[in-house]
Amino acid sequence: MKKITQILLGVSLISSLSGFAQKREIDLTNTRDGEAVEYCTQHKRHTQLMSNPAYVQSLQADEIIRQKEANNPQQKGVIYKIPVVFHVLHNNGIENISDEQILDQLAILNRDYRLQNADANNVHADFQGMPSDVEIEFVLATKAPNGTCFSGITRTANILSFDGSDGGAQVDAIVAGNDVYNGQWPGNKYMNVFICAEIGGAAGYTMKPSNFIGTVMDNGIWILHNYVGSIGTSSVSTSRALTHEVGHWLNLDHTWGGNNNPGNASSCSTDDAVQDTPNCIGVTSCNINSNTCNSDDAYWGQAMRDNVENYMDYSYCSKMFTAGQVTRMRNAITSSTGGRNNLWTTANLTAVGATGVTYLCKAQFSADITTVCPGSQIQFTDESYNAVSGWNWTFEGGTPATSTQQNPLITYNTPGIYQVTLSATDGSVSDDEVKTQYIRVLPAPATIPYFEGFEGYSTLNNILQWEIVNTNNNNTFTLESNFGRTGTKCARLTNFGQTGTNTDELISAPVDLSSITSATGMTLTFRYAYHKKVSSDNEYLKVFITSNCGDNWVQRKTIGGSQLSSLTSSSSWTPSSAADWTTVHMTNVTTEYWNDNFRYKFRFEGANGNNIFIDDINMYSGAPSDNIVLGLTDMGDIEQLNLFPNPTEGELNLQFSLNAAQTVTIQLQDVCGKVVQNHSINAAIGSNLVLMDTQNLAAGSYFVAIQAGETQKVLQFVVK
Repeated sequence: MKKITQILLGVSLISSLSGFAQKREIDLTNTRDGEAVEYCTQHKRHTQLMSNPAYVQSLQADEIIRQKEANNPQQKGVIYKIPVVFHVLHNNGIENISDEQILDQLAILNRDYRLQNADANNVHADFQGMPSDVEIEFVLATKAPNGTCFSGITRTANILSFDGSDGGAQVDAIVAGNDVYNGQWPGNKYMNVFICAEIGGAAGYTMKPSNFIGTVMDNGIWILHNYVGSIGTSSVSTSRALTHEVGHWLNLDHTWGGNNNPGNASSCSTDDAVQDTPNCIGVTSCNINSNTCNSDDAYWGQAMRDNVENYMDYSYCSKMFTAGQVTRMRNAITSSTGGRNNLWTTANLTAVGATGVTYLCKAQFSADITTVCPGSQIQFTDESYNAVSGWNWTFEGGTPATSTQQNPLITYNTPGIYQVTLSATDGSVSDDEVKTQYIRVLPAPATIPYFEGFEGYSTLNNILQWEIVNTNNNNTFTLESNFGRTGTKCARLTNFGQTGTNTDELISAPVDLSSITSATGMTLTFRYAYHKKVSSDNEYLKVFITSNCGDNWVQRKTIGGSQLSSLTSSSSWTPSSAADWTTVHMTNVTTEYWNDNFRYKFRFEGANGNNIFIDDINMYSGAPSDNIVLGLTDMGDIEQLNLFPNPTEGELNLQFSLNAAQTVTIQLQDVCGKVVQNHSINAAIGSNLVLMDTQNLAAGSYFVAIQAGETQKVLQFVVK
């Protein structure tokens, strides 16, 4: 296209300028065929900022520089290397993509920008000989701004991965929470790529060179995880989205000009400031024969097809940049506008560790699982960076005990908590990674009847019987040695005084349930004590179970909000009597869990509330047979009876209170009086909560009959 003087620039999403940061409906005119995201929102973000006087003033100043650059095209033959950092913002889901997927994307970028893509030889005949080598290469940075060595990839766990309404907020989360360096990664030192699960309805966006955003970290590129590379969560058809966005980052417009809506006939009168890209209105599919504009036929001396195969179009067959686009990008990378010309300098490449000289920076490894039953295998993966030629592993308690493989598979047969050591080398430099108490091989399973009252422990930290998970690295489950529901000990989580949302887990060793039969069934009983801090607290206690030693967990119970407790205490609360404890009976540990690899865990999800205590965990077949049940002959009335949810779709909860501990019979009956479930519960004094599985009941009306001594009450419920 013919050159124009008005150049559209990119935008910044820093907090003071996040006017675009509003959730909005997807603009279907800006999507590629068959996709549900806007492929690129570059120019929409520019338009939003045009209402900012400071931005407009910056545009005018930058344009003077642009006009000078246009008259001084950069000579070919010089390879400019751009240091890149990939920042993965995730919430521990599939959006936390692998290093391999990111490295695949880096290889695609270098392939496309160096004209090493084989499909460039297959462009339409009208454009044969036009695909051009940009002579720009992308190199992973290996030093953070503070000099810390890293792999070129940072990872940040934050729910904002799924909220792209404010890109600046996502960057703030990365700055504050990434695993390498908590601070700014300047945009004139690194090309920052932010990989997220959601970025405001777009597949990708960035900002073109502008002194308005200067050298801040927001001077980067946002992209969805499933548009990164061609493997993992992405695919070949979405693998060139970053090639497209880097084009914008290097000052290119879409082939139809400065807007985000391909297919609009008015685009024939707009321009992308590049002479050798024919006028077009843009496509959203691979329409090779598209010829939408004749406004520049005189320039070409013939009717020209649209350059559908250009990376700056929306087609699924993009494979080229033109020589004019290359000139524009190379002018951008050598310009002081936006600090692009500092990126490739020798001094900067050395400072950020992107000189291409590879060496061992750090030994590092991971395991596919760290808690196993005896006889299990664990796959270890070397994650050392950035150049490794030798590995020496030591596996305490493992078979084999040593290995020189890069990614060894190790068997653990003996219960214990073990250390793993990796010594990596590049031939001249060596580094060690030691992880103490890293592998947990569980003890032989306990048998039923099973009772856990925590009386036999002096600590819960690093013992085989209990595994503690402290996601937020703050207060965790500990042993309370001064009181319990039964005895003088229990498990305690000091939740009072913690801020934000916290998740903690208390995970058991195996229990052998293989002796359970369908004739008797089984019950899992436990007791907890909890008060809210304020009445609006909404915290949760959840119970999970597994039949395969912990490879997969299934949630079987959730107690939250006022159901967990309606009582409050404004200070750090502890139980002082048996009445402070609630007994929960779970009858939904079903037949698929009746084996010798059964485990259970408690997860507490805190939100600035109060402490919680757990005690008297009891598993038994049929009627109770252990000695924690007391006062079975002291009968009393059933009070505070509550049945929920009603209607139910799979789980029915019966809550009641007794003034004396006793055996309670609960029957589920259909409308004809036929008993469809029968449960014998060892109920405790005070509040009791019984969970019943109704997944196998047909839709319709039913009754629940609860009997304690001579007292019987009946409630109706509906299965949806």
